[in-house]
Amino acid sequence: MLKISIVSPSYNQARYLEECLLSVKEQDYPNVEHIVVDGGSNDGSVKILQEYAAKPGWSHLHWVSESDRGQSDALNKGFRSAQGDVIGWLNSDDFYLRNCFKHVEDAFRREPRPSVVYGDYIWINEIDGTYQVRREIAFNRFVLFHSHVPFILSSGGFFVARKVIDDGCLLDPSYHFAMDQEYFLRLFRRGYSFCHSPNLMGALRLHDSCKSATHDRRAVEEHERACRENLKELGMLPSGISLELRLALLRWLANGRRWGEKALRGYYFTQFHPNWFGRIHTNTKGVMPTWDWDMR
Repeated sequence: MLKISIVSPSYNQARYLEECLLSVKEQDYPNVEHIVVDGGSNDGSVKILQEYAAKPGWSHLHWVSESDRGQSDALNKGFRSAQGDVIGWLNSDDFYLRNCFKHVEDAFRREPRPSVVYGDYIWINEIDGTYQVRREIAFNRFVLFHSHVPFILSSGGFFVARKVIDDGCLLDPSYHFAMDQEYFLRLFRRGYSFCHSPNLMGALRLHDSCKSATHDRRAVEEHERACRENLKELGMLPSGISLELRLALLRWLANGRRWGEKALRGYYFTQFHPNWFGRIHTNTKGVMPTWDWDMR
């Protein structure tokens, strides 16, 4: 059985932290460690971590609370200390869905062995109500480079083989809003293989203070910067006065490629199924959220 390490960067997310911790604990996967890198929270997060780490059966939970240079720096600290064969990224306001780790292990057992595995996910709101079920596409380098709409979910749906970290591939701390997209581009450029697992793995929470909601324009700008830097390294960056026009055309084609594949699968007829709204149940006594439907 592969050992799975989960790294959770956290800062003042006490409201959601418990659910994050429980979603790892209750995967029914015995060979796991959960590393929480807290940036010096002052909202009760440290108390939550202390209480859970002291409970019987929680020896897999390791945490530190100290100042850092942002989310990328916190993740890199966790990646360096992780001992697993596979390493996942889970922000402290997100959580894993049932059987996620089983799907991850199955994907990493495939031949040829992938370096990166990513899965499908759901969007949820502050109180765990589902916005959408997000079924994604198989890996496509053209879409990865040119679409500003990510098809790989970093938090809750992205796992990397130990070798990638051992090779020194960490997040670039100069990126603050599209550090994940820059990372994926760089991993592809360095020759690592990507595998899409068509299973629901994580829940991405959209709320007023999350980066996805508050810094969308900054994320697009950073993604564009990362795209150009990596295309240049590959010798694929268009040149001449028509650069902006050509990149805009490639972006339009990449979005069309992604939308077309999802449309052919009938995705747009099912992403807003009425039975998916308001069906996640939370339990404040420490029970992982459950789902009333089979969303495979």
